[in-house]
Amino acid sequence: MKKHQYKLNLKWTGDEGKGTLNYKSYNRNYKISAEGKNSEINGSADPAFLGDKSKYNPEDLFLSSIAACHMLWYLHLCSTHKIIVVAYLDNATGVMEETSNGSGKFTEVSLNPMVKVTEESMISKANELHKEAGRMCFIANSCNFEIGYNPTTIVV
Repeated sequence: MKKHQYKLNLKWTGDEGKGTLNYKSYNRNYKISAEGKNSEINGSADPAFLGDKSKYNPEDLFLSSIAACHMLWYLHLCSTHKIIVVAYLDNATGVMEETSNGSGKFTEVSLNPMVKVTEESMISKANELHKEAGRMCFIANSCNFEIGYNPTTIVV
């Protein structure tokens, strides 16, 4: 079995002079970087957990990882099935449930891709390939819940 390894740097940038003296003495900001990447990702916690709403939080990044992985597999499958996609946009949604002890987990994710193809004869197969992309997606295969797919495909 072939293995792939990933490495990144996560740096907390939220010390406001008192460290983690108490829950409100620090901010939740951080930077994600990796060798050879063009830019950093500025992150924080969700605003519900005292984070900066203008920055991506781990839940945003989790949802985006699922959506991006699905899209990349989908485009690959379309290319091998001679379906010409000229535009792809996904308005993905997810639900995370918090438990009484403060932990939580995602319980659902729905991908809502809007795909544009070049010929009407491609629409049926284009829609079918979302299921196969879902089975192939590395990130989706790592989740412990089903991911919903609600595709819309039109001809340009």
